[in-house]
Amino acid sequence: MLGALDHVQLAAPPASEDRLRALYVDALGLVEIPKPPVPAARGCAWFATADGTAQLHLGIEEPFRPAKKAHPGLRVKDISSFAERLAAHGAPGTWDDTLPGHRHFSSTDPVGNRLEFLEPTACRPVPDAGRPPSGASLSRTCPPPPRGAGPEGGASCTP
Repeated sequence: MLGALDHVQLAAPPASEDRLRALYVDALGLVEIPKPPVPAARGCAWFATADGTAQLHLGIEEPFRPAKKAHPGLRVKDISSFAERLAAHGAPGTWDDTLPGHRHFSSTDPVGNRLEFLEPTACRPVPDAGRPPSGASLSRTCPPPPRGAGPEGGASCTP
């Protein structure tokens, strides 16, 4: 049974490591983690969240073609401030309102790979832990309301 998503890998062209570090470390707040010897010899970099719960790997690919459709969906807090931070680092976003229960936007990394950033705004059903989806009972999870959200802007539900 699948337990969790360990990492996502995106491709990058040769000699792009410094530009990618500027976005993934300086703008996104990820930390670069050491690669094992064999992948390290191939180039590029691996990154993780500060708590180590999620990783994003970048690997050299020739010929390189950026991912324009396929993308990681990265959950963030205070998405408006996060979007401003990305724009200040040269990665402006395009907002989209087609995903119910979320505020989200897409941007690209310095080599053109699509990145999606999401912040839940409403409750959504999730399977109870330890049960397979087919027999799962549903509980509800609610994120905290966005900063400054009035009654219409915040999530409200009871588990």
